[in-house]
Amino acid sequence: MELSDVQADITEVLLTEQQIHDKIAELARRVEADYAGQRPLLVGVLKGAVMVMADVARELKMHVDIDFMAVSSYGMSTESSGVVRILKDLDADLSGRHVIIVEDIIDSGLTLAWLKANLASRGPASLEILALLRKPDAAKVDVDVKYFGFDIPNAFVVGYGLDYAERYRNLRGVAVLAPHVYA
Repeated sequence: MELSDVQADITEVLLTEQQIHDKIAELARRVEADYAGQRPLLVGVLKGAVMVMADVARELKMHVDIDFMAVSSYGMSTESSGVVRILKDLDADLSGRHVIIVEDIIDSGLTLAWLKANLASRGPASLEILALLRKPDAAKVDVDVKYFGFDIPNAFVVGYGLDYAERYRNLRGVAVLAPHVYA
């Protein structure tokens, strides 16, 4: 991927790599304080949350377990359908565990609300959410998020795990994708 190709596809950089790194460190310190003496299970939602999950896990100065889940509510669209399918379930048993769902972005909140209810039914001792990004103007349901990084505008964003048609995930920052790319 040529840098010039990517620059032509984005209209604005919302968050730089450094801003993201600083926010992840801040969130990690809060998690460490809240879970001192515990060993929480971080649950990453594939594929978008991979970057957030890796950076949070590496930043934490405590023992954690990690697991991944893959769900789909978008299909080939740019908007959530609200109908959630589990594509890959967790390997870990959540009974009695302190669980933190790690997400890249909260858009409508529909998928995350469904996921939180699904995981809560599995008997965790506690269940919280850590999300790097949140689009308040796109919210269709209210989801309680204990750890979140940035509120962003209701635009189609890519980078730092977020994609369009499996492209742009590897950008180090978060940028607004130009409408000509997905129109």
